Amino acid sequence: MKSCGKLVREMNDQSLSEIRRAGAGDAANVARLLHDFNSEYEDYTPGVPALTERLGELLATNEITVLLAGDPPTGFALFRIRPSLWAKAGDAYLEELYVVPAQRRQGIGRSLLEASIKAARKAGANHFELTTGETDTEARALYESRGLTNLEGGPDGPRMLYYELDL
Repeated sequence: MKSCGKLVREMNDQSLSEIRRAGAGDAANVARLLHDFNSEYEDYTPGVPALTERLGELLATNEITVLLAGDPPTGFALFRIRPSLWAKAGDAYLEELYVVPAQRRQGIGRSLLEASIKAARKAGANHFELTTGETDTEARALYESRGLTNLEGGPDGPRMLYYELDL
């Protein structure tokens, strides 16, 4: 998907929220939001300049898709698509979804999630996945309300777990 046009328009309580695809020129805005996100949750961030450089590279080569909400941006979603092992399609992984605290509970996160699913589908993905913390109950409620699950194979399946290792 190459266009940077509007993907979703949604009325909410405050204003019209437009979701658009970011280009390499948006790297600094995405970097600021990602830095704020990690800082809010006391996670490591290399700082806005380093993030701007890296995001610029990844956006320029279409290695990542970033959707922005608002102008100036007050939220973003970042996902990647990789080839699926199980189908001749892609698997989309939502790596980040963030809305600035003052703009939460206005439907922006939901709009970003919906736009991400739509964009991933349009780009050829037939699977959409993400991870979130067990204690992030607001994010979990959003994802579950959209039909995402952490139960393998359906409602009676075992809980899926996520493991990681820094290399």
